[in-house]
Amino acid sequence: MAAVPAFQFRTSNACQYNNNDPRCVEVATNVPGTVAVRNSETGRTVEFTTAEWTDFLTGAKLGEFDVTA
Repeated sequence: MAAVPAFQFRTSNACQYNNNDPRCVEVATNVPGTVAVRNSETGRTVEFTTAEWTDFLTGAKLGEFDVTA
């Protein structure tokens, strides 16, 4: 049985990570067919298919998830 490759997470350059407020979203795209998203504070990881991730990004860019008061 082949070993599952480890996720290689990266953080956006826009993230202002610091030890007093370690809240950043990290994304890994190095595993074919999978996009993993991790919260740098809790370490919790959620996995998506590449199609799901693409659909999410498309929706976000179109404002689908914008919150209005």
